[in-house]
Amino acid sequence: MGGNGQRARISRQKSDPRQVRTTVFRGATKVSLDAKGRMAIPTRYRERLSTRCDGQLIVTVDKDHCLLVYPLPDWEELESKLVRLPSMNKTARRIVRIMVGYATDVEMDANGRILVSKELREFAAIEKQGMLIGQGNKFELWDEATWNEKRDAWLSEEDDGDMPADLASISF
Repeated sequence: MGGNGQRARISRQKSDPRQVRTTVFRGATKVSLDAKGRMAIPTRYRERLSTRCDGQLIVTVDKDHCLLVYPLPDWEELESKLVRLPSMNKTARRIVRIMVGYATDVEMDANGRILVSKELREFAAIEKQGMLIGQGNKFELWDEATWNEKRDAWLSEEDDGDMPADLASISF
């Protein structure tokens, strides 16, 4: 079988939709943005992003004033659900207006960097230092100082007992 057969097997594995669909992003990583707004995607995620979406990503805003970074197929799935929400519902219309309205196509360059637009950086108050937080199928991108403040506040909050049943059933 030799090298060629092995390469073919690896190639088939990469294109297996079941494998691609289980892409999971986890962990917190400090990142820097240069003066132009370019941010290097951490090395450990680059191959998964290349496999999952050929480096095609969507960056949009979140109500917590961070940015959401989705592989293109995951965003397209979410976007199709968002645009089907009832347009006469004020809350739904607001969410669609913000999330879809700010959605920006970005592509990883040969160095694994993406360009975060000035508008998106301003929205999240990200100047130079950020935190990239894996959230399973997407990332959150926060200004580092804001992330640290929010994280500390969340960790010090008392539980209000208003836990979803699905979460209450999980042992940590």
